[in-house]
Amino acid sequence: MKSDHYDDFAENYSAENESSLLNAYYERPAMVGLAGDVTGHRVLDAGCGSGPLSAALGAKGAVVTGFDSSPAMLELARQRLGADADLHVADLSKPLPFADGSFDDVVSSLVLHYLEDWSAPLAELRRVLKPGGRLILSVNHPTVSVVNYPTEDYFATRQYSENYEFDGEPAVLTFWHRPLHAMISAFTSAGYRVAAVSEPEPAPDTPHELLRRASSKARGQRSCPSSSSSLRQTESAREPPMNEVPRTAASLSG
Repeated sequence: MKSDHYDDFAENYSAENESSLLNAYYERPAMVGLAGDVTGHRVLDAGCGSGPLSAALGAKGAVVTGFDSSPAMLELARQRLGADADLHVADLSKPLPFADGSFDDVVSSLVLHYLEDWSAPLAELRRVLKPGGRLILSVNHPTVSVVNYPTEDYFATRQYSENYEFDGEPAVLTFWHRPLHAMISAFTSAGYRVAAVSEPEPAPDTPHELLRRASSKARGQRSCPSSSSSLRQTESAREPPMNEVPRTAASLSG
């Protein structure tokens, strides 16, 4: 994930992340729930963005270190977490500036799907985990590809781009699709034991209006199918069709 990619719309993305259905009421509660009791844990937030997950885990008693490849995102994280926050500019696709066995847990929220190669990043995250530590992560669910691009090969690892709107401003995100079995194989090949795989539902306190709009948008998409496999749907990240575009969260042990 290139740093100048998110630098272009860091403030808009961060604002969207605060209250969107996907982030605030779906993915982030699932990650916090998977993490469980983190009191006193040394936690690395890999791809921390503007720091909402770091803040949530810190509030639960974790000692959090964060890194991101986007300096603009890290500046927003520092504004959120305080001037003394342990934040670093680093790229998950490259060696990380942390010693072996530095962390009890690593969390990585919607990050790995930006990378073509998972083997080196997963090995590096395992290196910085203490023996028996946990990697807790979320990624785009691979069935997103089946729903949005039904003529594409589900079993192929391939790149695709989608148009989004963050806090009213357009942006393009580029991801790597890989089938579920390839995800699991990447984890086990890197030496992890898969402890849990979760396909979470929206949080109980999700505003009804967000769910209503998501459901309405999903019905509209079903009535207007794509006529071309190259079509990129324009959709706000705050209004995903909830039953059609899930995310996967997993807790993995080193």
